[in-house]
Amino acid sequence: MKPPAAPTLLMSDLRELTPARVALGRAGASLPTDAWLKFALDHARARDAVHARFDATALQAALGDLGFGAVTVSSRAGSRGDYLRRPDLGRQLDQASVQRLADLTDAGGCEVAVVIGDGLSPTAVHTHGAALLHHLMPRLAAAQIKIDRVVVASGARVALGDEIGAQLGARMVLVLIGERPGLSAPDSLGAYLTFGPRAGLTDADRNCVSNIHREGLNHGEAAVKIAWLMREGLARKVTGVALKDESGDGTPHLIAQNARPV
Repeated sequence: MKPPAAPTLLMSDLRELTPARVALGRAGASLPTDAWLKFALDHARARDAVHARFDATALQAALGDLGFGAVTVSSRAGSRGDYLRRPDLGRQLDQASVQRLADLTDAGGCEVAVVIGDGLSPTAVHTHGAALLHHLMPRLAAAQIKIDRVVVASGARVALGDEIGAQLGARMVLVLIGERPGLSAPDSLGAYLTFGPRAGLTDADRNCVSNIHREGLNHGEAAVKIAWLMREGLARKVTGVALKDESGDGTPHLIAQNARPV
C-alpha cells in the first residue's frame, strides 16, 4: 500500500508562517496596491519608533510602581540628531551624569545594575521595559539575585551600560534597550548582560536576548533566558562568547576555561 501523498504546499501558505513579505503578488511591474500600502505603513511606523520622544519621567514612575527608585542619566548625544549621526556620543555619559552616579556609588559597589535606555526605539522601551522587569523580578528573587540600582538613560547605546556599571561598581549590568526597528517589529526590545562592566568592552563580552515584542519573544520567555544568563554569569564570573545560553536544556557547560576576574 502506497503511503499517502504529501500535501501540496503553495507559496501563499508560507504567509501564514512568517511576518516576512513573501508571495505579495504583482500588478504589472509593481506591487499590488494593498501590499504597497502595508509596506508604506510599516515603514512609517519604524521611522516613528526611531524618532519617538523618550518619556523618562513616565518610565521612572512605572519603575517606582515596581519598587525601584530609578536615577536618570544622559549620554553626550545632546539631541536625537546627534544620537543618530554620532553613535560614539551615545556610548559616553555626559559630565553631569558622571557626577550623579558618583554621588550614588556605595563603597562596596553593587551586585547587579539595570540600565533602561531608549536606544533606537523609545517605543519599545515604553511598551516592554517595565513589563519585562516585572516578569524578571520573581525569577531573580528565586535565584537570590538582588537588583541594587536601576538607571534610566537617555540617548543610550548598548555600551553606555559599561560606563554606568563601572561607575556604580556593579559586578553585572543588564541593559534593556530599544532595538533597531524592522518593518515587522517597530517595538522590539533587546536585553544585554555584561559581567565586570568597564569602558572598552565589545559585544563579544556580553550576552544578548533580542526580539522581545508581541510577535517575537514574550516577556515570560525572555525573563527565563535573562534570569538563567544572569545566574550563570554571576556564578561563573563571565559573559559573552564564553557563556552559551543553555537555559532550555538543563545541561550548562562553561565554554571558556579562563573566566574573566571580578
